[in-house]
Amino acid sequence: MKVLVVNGSEVRTLLPMDECIDVMSDALAALARSEAMVPLRQIMWLPEKVGALGMMPGYISGIDAVGLKVITVFPGNHGTRYDSHQGAVLLFEATHGQLLAIMDATTITAIRTAAVSGVATRLLAREDAESLAILGSGVQAGTHLAAMLHSRPIQKVRVWSRDAAHAQRFAERESKRHGIAINVMTTVQDAVKECGIICTTTSAREPILRGEWITPGTHINAVGSSVPFTRELDSTAVKIARLFVDRRESALNEAGDFLLARKEGIIEDSHIVGEIGEIMIGEIDGRRTSDEITLFKSLGLGIEDLAAANHIYRKAIQSNDGTAVELGGERDED
Repeated sequence: MKVLVVNGSEVRTLLPMDECIDVMSDALAALARSEAMVPLRQIMWLPEKVGALGMMPGYISGIDAVGLKVITVFPGNHGTRYDSHQGAVLLFEATHGQLLAIMDATTITAIRTAAVSGVATRLLAREDAESLAILGSGVQAGTHLAAMLHSRPIQKVRVWSRDAAHAQRFAERESKRHGIAINVMTTVQDAVKECGIICTTTSAREPILRGEWITPGTHINAVGSSVPFTRELDSTAVKIARLFVDRRESALNEAGDFLLARKEGIIEDSHIVGEIGEIMIGEIDGRRTSDEITLFKSLGLGIEDLAAANHIYRKAIQSNDGTAVELGGERDED
């Protein structure tokens, strides 16, 4: 039985940001309608927590597909030739369990994570939000810039990074790519001042964004931390915002930005307004006023990888992309 192998370059071609935002919107709405299954991710930490192996399964009934992302996370790779997230997404059909495809997880993760932030931004940011602050200058900073440009009429972009030289290279590269000026800021406070949208995409273990710096009416996509013991936002930033998540169960178990604020007694579980998919199906309200601060805490879900892989697979079959390999899966006839 043949299995399609899709590499990173092919993923980028087959999963443009605008299409991925729509695919993520459908997947999160399906989750809100109870048409998807998303077990909590399993993480095996290596000694001293230098890296981890993560396993993220998912199932969506509407596309009759089941899948699994297996990925390593090595934060120490920042500044090296290696991405911090590496692995594969496995796509199976849900009738006979046939393995259909193996795809590069690094690129899928980079695109779909930002696309989910794009969904949240379309639902929660002010319609007239034209200024963007990106905290961090790595892979997710680049894809989040693309997603925000697809989601709101961005005219002004600022970037901050702990590595000023890296931020400068990011600004020069992405300015040329998107035809928009990007200003490098020396402090987080200056970067986020009076910005309509803030994306935190760092590997910070301690807060870099403080509530006292956030302007009323701002929308925040908090992306960098996906484990219970690290965070990018301080407790005040979480408290003053209406908090939305990709999945409530995941946030209650994995979201350090939320859990550490709760541990300090600043907020309770009820501070989570709901899931962004619930906004799409009309179960909860999104932004209510122009002055309120909204926060989307992103963790990443297996169904996001699954939906992206299914979209890629369908397009690859039509365009004859990818490489088919014989892997087995059928019983030999006697």
